[in-house]
Amino acid sequence: MSGKRTPRLFYDGSCALCRREMAHLQTRLSRHFLLVDISDPGFQGWQGADRQAMMQKIHVWTGAEFLVGLDASLYYWEKAGWKWLARLLRLPVIHAAATMGYNLWAQWRVRKQRACKVCTG
Repeated sequence: MSGKRTPRLFYDGSCALCRREMAHLQTRLSRHFLLVDISDPGFQGWQGADRQAMMQKIHVWTGAEFLVGLDASLYYWEKAGWKWLARLLRLPVIHAAATMGYNLWAQWRVRKQRACKVCTG
């Protein structure tokens, strides 16, 4: 699987939580995505999204566009078979609250990793 239209899930392999989630879902996700560890020192960015932005929030390339943050997570959770959770979190009021929660978590994660050369370099 390669090429610009190949769906890709970009994750931070230097984040223990991200690494555990990808390890848990790898078998299911690898059928749908090329999994890309953006903490690799050689990774610079992809399709106009730079590494720094990707370190802030999770990114999924669908083959045509980027999904970022909670919407990216919901997209790959659905592909992994967690359709019920994705549908629940897409309900309007729940989606708004979940997006706020995701954004707060993402900000906390970045602040926590400020000293990390992978995240800031």
